[in-house]
Amino acid sequence: MIRSLRLAGSLAALCASLLAAPGAIAQAFPARPVTLIVPFPAGGPSDALARAVAQKMAAPLGQPIVIENLGGANGVIGLAKATKAAADGYTISFGGIGTHVANVALYKKLAYDPVADFAPIGPAGAAPMLLLARADLPAGNLREFGAWLAKHKDKASYGSAGVGSISHYGCVLLLSSIARNATHVPYKGVAPAVNDLMGGQTDFMCDQTTTALPQIAGGRIKAIAVLSGARLAQLPRVGTATEGGHPLDVRSWNAFFAPRGTPQPVLAKLTGALQQAVADPALRKQMEGLGVDLPAPADATPAAVTALIARGIRDDVPALKAKGEYLD
Repeated sequence: MIRSLRLAGSLAALCASLLAAPGAIAQAFPARPVTLIVPFPAGGPSDALARAVAQKMAAPLGQPIVIENLGGANGVIGLAKATKAAADGYTISFGGIGTHVANVALYKKLAYDPVADFAPIGPAGAAPMLLLARADLPAGNLREFGAWLAKHKDKASYGSAGVGSISHYGCVLLLSSIARNATHVPYKGVAPAVNDLMGGQTDFMCDQTTTALPQIAGGRIKAIAVLSGARLAQLPRVGTATEGGHPLDVRSWNAFFAPRGTPQPVLAKLTGALQQAVADPALRKQMEGLGVDLPAPADATPAAVTALIARGIRDDVPALKAKGEYLD
């Protein structure tokens, strides 16, 4: 009888501990620094955004966030490692439209599942994409550019930061929309692609505002169109793709992710820290100067990231696959 009572007491204690576990996990996390895997080289626009937001997230978490840059293969190397991390919130990752949408089309066998292998934390920000051209290209808007490209399709070329990069992604979607073709010249990074555009070795490229604005301001390249529906405050005279008859919405968005299976209380703490970070006035002003739109705190949610991925896979992946530029 005594033994039965002890057994019953042990079972009751176990049940109580299991019921209390979510709350205990939430209270304990984080008890040590959090590692953020950024699957891109240090110094690029995505890395800069990841570092800026992560620094602001550290205060509400009460622990530093340590950046681990693990670039290569369009983010595949870093994110493949991230999926193997313990699902406890102490290793999170940074990704975006390239890693979670474009790679679906560009790899025949992707080393991770962008939906099933990750638990979204929330979006980090988005930078509008621009259609850029060498300074002397005779086109001032998207309609004129389309007409020029129709006449020069056999010789026209565009540069990118590499097959699968956001700059490649943006131009593929643009060319698909305007039903034009041009020769793709992939580079090893944005800098050499922009340098050759400035030198006239290529005719155009698609790039995000974070890296393009200084070159436009210096007159070294020209902006033909904003590849979304709204003009930019930094470039008020540059028309949009929608104004040019092509309702594109190509934005280089990024987000934070945790491994699949991370406890909900831990995810909630990480999302809460992100929401506090993007509400910071100094951070918002800093990012605005770079042409990056931070989400409103209420919009920095896992559901927002899920929607971005779903829309990209549904709407954009077919256009990318039609080009057939596979990486493996």
